[in-house]
Amino acid sequence: MSKKSITIDNQEYELAKLNPEARQQLANLRVADQEIARLQVQIALAQTARNAYGQALKAELEKS
Repeated sequence: MSKKSITIDNQEYELAKLNPEARQQLANLRVADQEIARLQVQIALAQTARNAYGQALKAELEKS
């Protein structure tokens, strides 16, 4: 069974050997990554809506 580890800047660290402060920073990093991913989904949704609004505006302008 392989030991759980993380690689940072091409250096591998065993999770079990990290001090509490390093573990907390790793947890913070993971939370930040999750929030970035969530926000990227929100941006994609907003961009899709914006494109639809732009198409609807163009259709309305062509009626004039």
